[in-house]
Amino acid sequence: MKILLIGEYSRLHNSLKEGLLKLGNDVTLLGFKDGFKDFPVDFPLVKKWDDGFLKKVKLAVLKLTGFDISSYLTYKQFQENQQHFQGFDVVQLINENSFFCDYKHEKKILKFLFQHNKKVFLLSCGDDYVHVNYNFNHPENPSVVQPYLAEKIADNHFSNVLKFRTKPFEKLHHYLYQNIAGVIASDLDYHIPWQHHSKYLGLIPNPINLNKLPENMPEIADRVVIFHGINRESYFKKGNDFFEKALEIIQQKYPDNVTVLVSENVPYKSYINSYDKAHIILDQLYGHDQGYNALEAMAKGKVVFTNAEESFEKHYNLKEKVAVNAKPDVDYLVEQLSFLIENPNEIKAIGKRARNFIEAEHDYLKIAEKYLEVWRSTN
Repeated sequence: MKILLIGEYSRLHNSLKEGLLKLGNDVTLLGFKDGFKDFPVDFPLVKKWDDGFLKKVKLAVLKLTGFDISSYLTYKQFQENQQHFQGFDVVQLINENSFFCDYKHEKKILKFLFQHNKKVFLLSCGDDYVHVNYNFNHPENPSVVQPYLAEKIADNHFSNVLKFRTKPFEKLHHYLYQNIAGVIASDLDYHIPWQHHSKYLGLIPNPINLNKLPENMPEIADRVVIFHGINRESYFKKGNDFFEKALEIIQQKYPDNVTVLVSENVPYKSYINSYDKAHIILDQLYGHDQGYNALEAMAKGKVVFTNAEESFEKHYNLKEKVAVNAKPDVDYLVEQLSFLIENPNEIKAIGKRARNFIEAEHDYLKIAEKYLEVWRSTN
């Protein structure tokens, strides 16, 4: 098949591409490199007029005229290369706003893709109209909406979520929904909101290329090494405030038994190796299922504090922990960390089960085959 994957957030589409290529398909990846993460793409888009003086000019023009210069310039980048984005059997959008454009320019790009390719699918693996509105309508559901409702996140730092509650993005959602072949969820956090929609095709777990992630659980000598990776843009969304408070207590409680490593805003190529010496990884709160960073760490055989709710364990029929379910509760986090520090054999056991789980449920070749099956069977 000839396949165009659009957008990259976490390495999901890169891993899927690797699996699809291995199975003999022709695959092209178009999109942004996701800021400092710098993911590889075949046709990179650059978000222009998005910082410094030019951003101020852009915002002034937007306020005065309603014209978004950044969206226009992204559309022009697409238009200049559009001969490369047609004639595909399958196009998959990573999000309802894959090009980060306003309604007018995003719709123009999507219209071209719908007209010049056979099938277009939508992947729900981040914020979209259905997912965001579900979480606002169900505030008890663990999601990034919870720290926002707790007033930890200002509106201007939550705009990439809140935009999906506006009329233009509601219109964009309906336009997409009328034209796509179907919607695929990447984990339970997106499956739950989408599960009753007519074009929902089901959950296909995130693909992980295990060849690039060899098992790496260091021996535990005198100290347990804990790694905390921080992305400042999503600090409260990930629950880093809870992790940092828990780590302060742990370092005071076990000064001779624990080493804490912290990394902030580093490119993916550096990040993926920055926690090799660690036994425990602190990833995120507020969800049912693991995100991509957690899955890659689990593939390396680490004990990951992440989303691993009862719904996740039931879905995969798990009898033993493959990750530690992290909750927005400092005392709980301290209790869980303390248990592992005092029982290092349990660290090894969970790490081994984590690797086995990724091999069983997230192998990139198995996942690529599942995508091909769904794409082929959907009209």
